[in-house]
Amino acid sequence: MKFASLPDRRAAVDPDGPAVSDGRRSLTNAGLLSRVRAASRHLQDLGIGPGDVVALKLTNRVEFVLLLFAAWRLGAAVTPVNPSMTDVEVTRQLADSGARLLVVEDHAAAAADLATLAVGDLREEAPGRDHAPQQDPSALALLIYTSGTTGVPKGVMLDHANIDAMVEMGRLALELGPSDRCLLILPLFHVNGIVVSVLTPLLAGASVVIAGRRFDPAAFFDLVEQERPTFFSAVPTIYGMLAALPADVRPDTSSLRFGVCGAAPASAELLTRFEARYGFPLVEGYGLSEGTCGSTINPVAGPRRAGTVGLPFPGQEIRIVDAAGAEVAPGLDGEVIVRGPNVMRGYLGRPEETARVVVDGWLHTGDIGRLDAEGYLTLVGRSKDMIIRGGENIYPKEIEDVLTGDPSVLEAAVIGVPDEKWGEVVVAYVQPRPGAAVDPAALEALCARRLTGYKRPTSYVVVEALAKNAVGKIDKGALRTAHASASASASASADA
Repeated sequence: MKFASLPDRRAAVDPDGPAVSDGRRSLTNAGLLSRVRAASRHLQDLGIGPGDVVALKLTNRVEFVLLLFAAWRLGAAVTPVNPSMTDVEVTRQLADSGARLLVVEDHAAAAADLATLAVGDLREEAPGRDHAPQQDPSALALLIYTSGTTGVPKGVMLDHANIDAMVEMGRLALELGPSDRCLLILPLFHVNGIVVSVLTPLLAGASVVIAGRRFDPAAFFDLVEQERPTFFSAVPTIYGMLAALPADVRPDTSSLRFGVCGAAPASAELLTRFEARYGFPLVEGYGLSEGTCGSTINPVAGPRRAGTVGLPFPGQEIRIVDAAGAEVAPGLDGEVIVRGPNVMRGYLGRPEETARVVVDGWLHTGDIGRLDAEGYLTLVGRSKDMIIRGGENIYPKEIEDVLTGDPSVLEAAVIGVPDEKWGEVVVAYVQPRPGAAVDPAALEALCARRLTGYKRPTSYVVVEALAKNAVGKIDKGALRTAHASASASASASADA
């Protein structure tokens, strides 16, 4: 259990060395330890102890890191909460996780029936004796909520053994050391932001700079020139935005060794074009929250193969299996399954779903891919219905359940359609109830109340009947084909 005591070890080795900053404050290793101790005492005084869950509904800021280590010091776990979620979504996560405390931004409303702490009230000093950090590798560390094929978000249970294993794998694969400096631009409510951009560099003795404001491609390279990071992690949508900057944008990127690209497939053309323009490589990887973030990555120093998501992290195994679970030969497509000490403990309170996904220690991802003769993984598909918008995983059923809650809607089908900026966007097809008329504006308002912004459909298409297959299920493949054909016809008409 490395991370409960990591601030102590960093302070002992290099007390004056840089640790974490966010534009508002900068902490040395000694300062990090002091603030973590104060935050830990504060949590303890609020009744937090071993086995409890602390929910952090915070933007990217130093205090998120402080509270992460403070909770772990007490043997408690953390569940990150997306600050943009609706009250309905937040309440559901808090109830499911059994959170004892919610930490919010200073301006945010308190949670009903739950102790709430405004982050500005977090103590900066705690006189008195400090207690020793808890040391239990099997203790729950993170509870990451991810949508499943059922559409109901599930709590992915990651214990300290999972975190320890994943971060050590990342340190080795990315060849990180004390001279590195990570620029965090992804949200800290994602496991990627926590593991790749905070815990891995801190374990390696490196420092972290947190970009607190919303990502702005026009300002990004100014931040790079100011902070001089050696690496950062982002999603293809961000790299696409940066690649599209005007030709006269010629930043100094000499400090950067590489950028990590993950969360959604990136085209080989984008990776090649980006590196040629900006002079540093993008190493594409692949993983899931259920695998504590990463399972494959292209080598930083070795051969990178654009179009693939690289080789397994050290200590992980990847297999491609057919529908019967038998391993297939290199070059053949099948389901990607993963095994290693990074595989989650399971889904909170969902033993049957856990048993379906983790079989004999192998995590069944639902993604389709192939391995080449050298072991590089290429993704050729993914879980049938999942939509990835700008790196965010969206499962249609959650949206469909909201839409069918409208009394005018008989059935709904949500699909992802290609989008130049986001990769995919959400489009909803709805079938009215007999004798009813569907009002798209009312559906838009309903989704605004019930769903986070990135999950909301960009358009609502009302149809007399949704296409069905032979067994009566909605045929989303036919729906996607019809939508693509209609879009192509509309585009051709506009160009005529």
